[in-house]
Amino acid sequence: MPYKPHRIKKIYYSISEVAEMFDVNTSLIRFWEKEFDILQPTKNKKGNRLFTQEDVEHIYLIYHLVKERGFTLEGARRQLSQNFDDVSRRAQVSQSLSRIREFLVEIDRILAGEGKQEAGGGKQEMVDS
Repeated sequence: MPYKPHRIKKIYYSISEVAEMFDVNTSLIRFWEKEFDILQPTKNKKGNRLFTQEDVEHIYLIYHLVKERGFTLEGARRQLSQNFDDVSRRAQVSQSLSRIREFLVEIDRILAGEGKQEAGGGKQEMVDS
């Protein structure tokens, strides 16, 4: 899953930081801003978009529906307007399961690496004897 939550909590994130979190182009974030009413980042005097943590969470919900679950934009809009809380809970569960899967894959990779080292070490001892 491409969403990479930041460890350091900031008040505002730039559009490039948000795009990097989701591994998407900034143009997609701007497009979603036009398509979804729940995205309303503040803008500074220069017109740069400043996203709050809540905005980032809304983008994650849109990302989850459109990119991960395959909804059309209209379908995603409908889901968010009719079942926002349900969509939010499901997205959180999906994100948690993805993190658990990544953790288990990493453990498997580590254990597989240790098994190879032990097997290699055993063979080496037998050859030396």
